Amino acid sequence: MPEQAGETTLDTFDGLIDWSRLNDWMTTKTLPGSGPATGVRKLSGGLQNAIFLIERGSDRMVLRRPSRNGKPKGNETMLREARILTALEGSTVPHPQLYAACDDESIIGAAFYLMAPLEGIAKSGALEGDYATDPTWRRAMGEELVTAAVAMASLDYEAAGLGDLGKPDNWHARQVERWRSQLEGYATAMPAYNPNDLPHFAEIGRWLSDNIPTDQRIGIVHGDFQFPNVMFSLKAPKISGVLDWELASLGDPLLDLGWVLSSWWEEGDPEGKGPMVQPWDGFLSRADLIDLYGALSGRDMACIPWYFALACYKLSCLLEGTTAAWKAGKVPDKVGESVHAYASWLTAKARQVIAY
Repeated sequence: MPEQAGETTLDTFDGLIDWSRLNDWMTTKTLPGSGPATGVRKLSGGLQNAIFLIERGSDRMVLRRPSRNGKPKGNETMLREARILTALEGSTVPHPQLYAACDDESIIGAAFYLMAPLEGIAKSGALEGDYATDPTWRRAMGEELVTAAVAMASLDYEAAGLGDLGKPDNWHARQVERWRSQLEGYATAMPAYNPNDLPHFAEIGRWLSDNIPTDQRIGIVHGDFQFPNVMFSLKAPKISGVLDWELASLGDPLLDLGWVLSSWWEEGDPEGKGPMVQPWDGFLSRADLIDLYGALSGRDMACIPWYFALACYKLSCLLEGTTAAWKAGKVPDKVGESVHAYASWLTAKARQVIAY
């Protein structure tokens, strides 16, 4: 049932927000607006998070908390994201401003944080505004993605207090075993799944192990750097902010560029996947993205096939978790078939990459 928030009755979204406790907590923090919340709207945000746009008079904030059926460590993830946003303050990485975080689960039943709302769109599918009509705006989207990736790569993670965000030692050499063992683990948990049903995976893993780059760097890796996790302004062709830092860790930042390349589309790609956003004309080529990253970062880009292939290898493994759940009868056929088809496309693309 909705609860009373001041003079306005607001939806609790079946208990995801306790307005009485949240309003009391907000009065103890330096936040936009004053008094109790006056409005709320649930935003789209995937399966793991529940995201709300909260109004306090004329001011607005975004509240992020774990969803009701999210991962077991959802509270830790929320606080980790908040910590990363705090560390990004003052950097050149476009990101939403963090207002406050709460680790007291008694307030709304989970850890949460409040951040500034961002203007623009973060999506796949049909583009909006000038991105839909002006090819120069679409070209700028690729340039902005690369610029943001370089900004993330240049962040001094030690100075930002993020030196314990991951395990950087021997990171490159550990990648193949890390994801191969996860793929095989699906079969242990769900015997109906056969890892050999993912084509070319073992072949790609052998190539990655045999071609580990000598130019190795460690920095912040976003972990899922692609269109749905980046807000593009509708007022100008630029990024308003990078979202969804829950998978961020330490690793070689070139993996973020590899992730972008894996989400891209060009003539000659394997059959079975189209552009992530439409229309696609005007976008930079993969070669243009790579050249721009090298020009902005000063890094030798000769090793980029390794990171491109690794991105495909890793993402295909992650997607196969859904395939395994489908084989176990836990996911609808339409979803399982679609996800497995995309994972298979990724390994087919990686095979193309390592063939050159």
